[in-house]
Amino acid sequence: MENNETHNESCHQPEHFSERDKTALIRDLRKIEGQIRGVQKMIDEDRYCVDILVQLAAIKSGSHRIGLKLLEAHTKGCVSRAVQSDGGEEHIQELMDVIRIFTK
Repeated sequence: MENNETHNESCHQPEHFSERDKTALIRDLRKIEGQIRGVQKMIDEDRYCVDILVQLAAIKSGSHRIGLKLLEAHTKGCVSRAVQSDGGEEHIQELMDVIRIFTK
């Protein structure tokens, strides 16, 4: 466990995301947040199921897009540095584990 904590701490590098990237991620998250509130309202108003499902698909797509951006940044940052410095076996395994979770 201690190794994993150190492993995670070394991975929080400020160069993962520029301020522009962070702003875009936050904007995308806020859009999803608004879509979720919209779906709640649609359900409360007994809207047509297909319309709700279309909105849920948009939320899923937006969430997936954000996840892919995070996976890319993690791979190019943390995993790349780990591979260069010590072979990165633990980081690669961690990446594969999170990809399995993400793609379920």
